[in-house]
Amino acid sequence: MRGAVISPDGAVVPPGYGPDPVPAGRKAGAVLDAATLLLGNAQRLLDDHSRAVTCVRDAFHPLQQELVGVELGAIPLSRLKEVTAGRLRLGALEQAGLTSVREVHEAGRHALRQLPGVGAHTADQAVAAAGRIAEAVGETVSVRIDVDHPEPRTTALVAALHRLVGAGPGLRRAHDTADRLGTRLRGLLPEAEPARGRLRMALSGRDRRARALGAADRIRGLLDEAAEADVPLLLAQVSADLLREPASEIECWVDFELRSAEYYSLLAETVGSAPDLASSEGFIPSEIAGRVRAQQLDDTRLRVSLRGYQSFGARFALAQRRVIIGDEMGLGKTVQAIAALAHLAARGGTHFMVVCPNSVLINWTREIGTRSTLRAIPVHGPERQEAFSEWREGGGVAVTTFDSLHTLPLPRHGQPEPAVREAGKPRPAGPEPAGPHMLVVDEAHYVKNPDTRRSRAMSGWTEQAGHVLFLTGTPMENRVAEFRSLIRRLQPALAPDVQGIDAVAGSHAFRRAVAPAYLRRNQRDVLAELPALVQVDEWEELGADDLAAYREAVSAAHFMRMRRAAYARPETSAKLGRLRELVAEAAANELKVVVFSYFREVLAAVRQALGEGVFGPLSGDVPGARRQHTVDRFTAAPGHAVLLSQIQAGGIGLNMQAASVVILCEPQVKPTLEHQAVARAHRMGQVRPVHVHRLLTVDSLDQRLLDILADKNRLFDAYARRSDLAEATPDAIDVSDRDIARRIVEEEQLRLATGTGTNAPG
Repeated sequence: MRGAVISPDGAVVPPGYGPDPVPAGRKAGAVLDAATLLLGNAQRLLDDHSRAVTCVRDAFHPLQQELVGVELGAIPLSRLKEVTAGRLRLGALEQAGLTSVREVHEAGRHALRQLPGVGAHTADQAVAAAGRIAEAVGETVSVRIDVDHPEPRTTALVAALHRLVGAGPGLRRAHDTADRLGTRLRGLLPEAEPARGRLRMALSGRDRRARALGAADRIRGLLDEAAEADVPLLLAQVSADLLREPASEIECWVDFELRSAEYYSLLAETVGSAPDLASSEGFIPSEIAGRVRAQQLDDTRLRVSLRGYQSFGARFALAQRRVIIGDEMGLGKTVQAIAALAHLAARGGTHFMVVCPNSVLINWTREIGTRSTLRAIPVHGPERQEAFSEWREGGGVAVTTFDSLHTLPLPRHGQPEPAVREAGKPRPAGPEPAGPHMLVVDEAHYVKNPDTRRSRAMSGWTEQAGHVLFLTGTPMENRVAEFRSLIRRLQPALAPDVQGIDAVAGSHAFRRAVAPAYLRRNQRDVLAELPALVQVDEWEELGADDLAAYREAVSAAHFMRMRRAAYARPETSAKLGRLRELVAEAAANELKVVVFSYFREVLAAVRQALGEGVFGPLSGDVPGARRQHTVDRFTAAPGHAVLLSQIQAGGIGLNMQAASVVILCEPQVKPTLEHQAVARAHRMGQVRPVHVHRLLTVDSLDQRLLDILADKNRLFDAYARRSDLAEATPDAIDVSDRDIARRIVEEEQLRLATGTGTNAPG
């Protein structure tokens, strides 16, 4: 019948009798043509990505094999016997002059069989054992790209990675979308093919027609979803980026130096050299890790690709709701927090808050705008109340400081929204949630003491927030009790399990008890590409003038004057003399230097000793925006430059990857201050080895302080880091800063009075 259509049940419906049941004829044909075109674009992107990945792997493999060869060359031949449980006979191989596993691995079966006394069985066993060792070594070696010594092979690798990095953060989303669409369309298109024409439908059986119409309908839904999410544009943009050739090798190297973290992240993802799963998940119990893995992470509002461990950290914050991420400095805690905020925003969240030290407020505002599509609103300074009102009315991320928080009105009492709504669903009727959907607290150890004003203000906001994320690389500085106070603030239900457990059962039980609220990863576990950290203690003799100043400070029992006595006479100071030598050496190599001291007077002496052209000093009374501006100018300066900073001002929050030489003018009472300061330079994004020089003097308090710091570091390792061996209890070494000062003063007074003992390094 002319003009008739086929209904889903196979009946012929004359024209004019009821609606067209589903797309058929030319309608269905247009839908299927559009789907075929989209499938082709998706497949082209997958093919382009596959070729780019192959280029990276081809460039990476010879570099990795060279490192494996070096490692195998250091492994004696006798280790082959261990791999074969003693079954392999090595006598003939040794008599032939073979001494290392590398020689066996490179020789191969045929060459070994030609050796006198080596039979086929021995040769096969030896090569197989060497291969197993080579595989194990291959999983441990790390290819580091030396930006200062480029050569053809590393240039090829950087150029291959440049194409993937240039595709931007949309690459992963485009690839996953193309893969998902391709799988679904390849299954649906053949099934929907009869719906292209009425004749095909008429010649198909009833079940076949029903399946074709259903498949066509599902394809239409897929096309609508793709159009709504701008998938065709995303695929086209990323494909164009993958096909774009770099202008030059120099462009690739410059881009690598600027964005090395992204290059190394893609390299690890591409060649499968990601860190051990347990390491990247902070060795938390399997039941918690499983819950976190099941947590989805919506990255549609992110502008940066996450590493695997960073994605896990963001999902940990979402799944566990009220937690501490205590990752070691330089692992990207900020971006993990932003990823969690972006997820909640993508699922309908509107109001978020970040509380941080004044020194990093500008950095947080920048990072939120650079790494996500969220709007950051600084709530600080004279106009903070107006900014706060703007945030309350329009939403976004309010970025404020610890000192400003108590001036902001708390949300009205009530329960925060229990969960963010799913994307696309309208907000339920009723009042807005009482507090922000997520509260992020950077350097959360600032509120470890519950009796301070800033801690009381923080408690009010944490009670009202839907999610709370504390960030700190130093969750406890001197006392395990301080760490417990943060845990109690987040998850009071854990307090009974944590209280007193350290003294009874040690660090393992303590970490298991706090696992639901605490995640920590260390650089050595998850950043295999991080350049070397070389730490050197520079010991000097006190000059006559400095020794006189030191004795005077000891006699007066003035601990702080004792610490800076080595700089009392700048013109004869041995420490300043060594510092000038180190800076001169860095200048000769065009390296940037950052100099840290606790004391402004010391930095003033350093500035005078070095002359003009020195940046800073950064200090506590320099506004955060000016600190960031100074760091930016230091970073942008061509070649050698020196930045001076008080360690408590510049050692937190600011990124100083441009510096590859760090000079500590004196040891610090708190080891965390030194860790934080060094981590400003030795962090993700650093492309050069970082050399840390700590200036020390013999026959002074420096050695005594180092001994005490070593004990405090062991406490931190046992409770705040992963440690399978340490079982220290805080009772043995838990001391406060005041205790340290009094103890050192008394010991130095006794030593100088009796003339016994020495503090020379041992």
